[in-house]
Amino acid sequence: MGTIVLAGAAVLVILGFGNSVYWLAAAAVLFLYMQYGRGASSTPSSRGGSGSGSGVMPADYRSYRDRRDKQAKWDRRYRRERPFESRRQEREKKGS
Repeated sequence: MGTIVLAGAAVLVILGFGNSVYWLAAAAVLFLYMQYGRGASSTPSSRGGSGSGSGVMPADYRSYRDRRDKQAKWDRRYRRERPFESRRQEREKKGS
């Protein structure tokens, strides 16, 4: 994937000699790839929140395990702080 992005950026730079807008497009492609591309998943993130519904594959098993443990901790806390709601949800789950 990185090779395709670099090749595309190189083509945009070459086309940029005729129209400088292509240089901006090449810079934008490289920036987006560095921010959200393949290499960004291996760097630790300082953003909070649960990533369970984001669809992003974990960089390694350790990060997956950390997220899983954090989610389990929040689930236990929710059941402890809202026992009636958690019991109702369990009844609805069993009835379905």
